Amino acid sequence: MGDVWITTKGGDKGETSIGNGERIPKDHPRVETYGTLDECQAHIGMARSLCEYPEICERLCMLEQELGKLMGYIALYPGLSCPDIRMLEEITEKVGEVTGKNFHFVRPGDSTPGAALHVARTVARRAERAAVRLFRTGELAEDAYQYVNRLSDGIYALSLWYDHLEREKKGEPTTCP
Repeated sequence: MGDVWITTKGGDKGETSIGNGERIPKDHPRVETYGTLDECQAHIGMARSLCEYPEICERLCMLEQELGKLMGYIALYPGLSCPDIRMLEEITEKVGEVTGKNFHFVRPGDSTPGAALHVARTVARRAERAAVRLFRTGELAEDAYQYVNRLSDGIYALSLWYDHLEREKKGEPTTCP
């Protein structure tokens, strides 16, 4: 057999290798957690690819990079640390300054990037539900769980920011009253 590129065949029996070389079942909560975060990251990437506002694009790119680190940390790659939660907190603070911190329920769909971020937010919430199982058993450090817990807030804030800018640009209060 030649060099393996994409297909390793190592998971053909329902197990996968994690960062420390250990093999675990593909349905292990650890794999479920970083796999769900991978899905979330892909939705954030979709939103970024559609984003027209450089300041938001920059934060989306940073968030994608931080999620890559978080997934590696959760997958137990040696030498990786948990991303700093302050980035997520800075996003929510910035959005509060821009939008006025007026809480109200929103319906996803005022913009395509905003809707993509709402999908990412719901996937982040699913990742949180997977991560809590690891946290409760002591297999996930508190800082990593807190990051996953705060992730959906940061993504939600970014969707609010994007849709706020779109409504300002179009002079519309909302597309779905």
